Amino acid sequence: MFTIDGLILINKPKGWTSHDVVNKLRNILHQKKIGHTGTLDPLATGVLPVLLGNATKLSKYLIEHDKTYIAVIKLGTKTNTGDEEGKIIENKAVDINVLENNYVKDVLNSFIGKQKQKPPLYSAIKINGKKLYEYARNNESVEIPERDIEVYEAELLELDKDKLEIKVQLSVSKGTYIRKLCEDISEKLGTVGYMKKLERIRVDKYYIKDSVDLEYIKENIDKINDLCISIENIFSGNNKITLSKDKLKHFLNGVMLTQLCEDGIYRIYCENAFIGIGVVKNKLLKRDVVV
Repeated sequence: MFTIDGLILINKPKGWTSHDVVNKLRNILHQKKIGHTGTLDPLATGVLPVLLGNATKLSKYLIEHDKTYIAVIKLGTKTNTGDEEGKIIENKAVDINVLENNYVKDVLNSFIGKQKQKPPLYSAIKINGKKLYEYARNNESVEIPERDIEVYEAELLELDKDKLEIKVQLSVSKGTYIRKLCEDISEKLGTVGYMKKLERIRVDKYYIKDSVDLEYIKENIDKINDLCISIENIFSGNNKITLSKDKLKHFLNGVMLTQLCEDGIYRIYCENAFIGIGVVKNKLLKRDVVV
């Protein structure tokens, strides 16, 4: 089996970890060099960008992107994990009078902007070499530092007074915990709540409509190249640098070349052939990923 280089968008099913998806894809493609670009919780579904072959070296660029989610918040009940899989630790009445479209929209709008967020205790962030959920499982206390996040969009999609549920669309910066955001929204509505469902519908410029499930890949393995986004196309929005044959030899050997352009990531070409990705910093061009 030949090696495939590029990015493929997987529609992750509920109950699977991101590592499950990678391992399954390795078995389907018979290719070892595969990695995902940021964990999606087992409870969540939706678009998971997966890098193949030489494209795995690009993960450092793709994990920084903004994301969009659709979440269902269950009001009146709080769990220790912030989602439906946790243990109920609190019940609190919900004032039906506040569950009016305009009021809920105002509450959601109040979350738009830059802010501090304290990650949930049940998360994989490491503090002093130990993951937060390990502290939680051992009933150990730990100081959790806040992080800077930004909410770009918080739109009300549905409001169900009978079920005490609201469905929202949230566009957020890297590092934002939607479970914690759901809890904070519930609190601002005068009650408690947890994230009942979560679907990621966008990662940067990649949307759920363009993703496929693993079964489809298995059944259409002959179309894998059509499903895969090439390294060149991943960076289609970046400027390009064309090198002469002599400079290309130096570039491929790791020699830094003088390049009088702004710092950034560039597509590298020689005689109209795509070579790979280079990075310019302080007027010097350095090889990064070669196809």
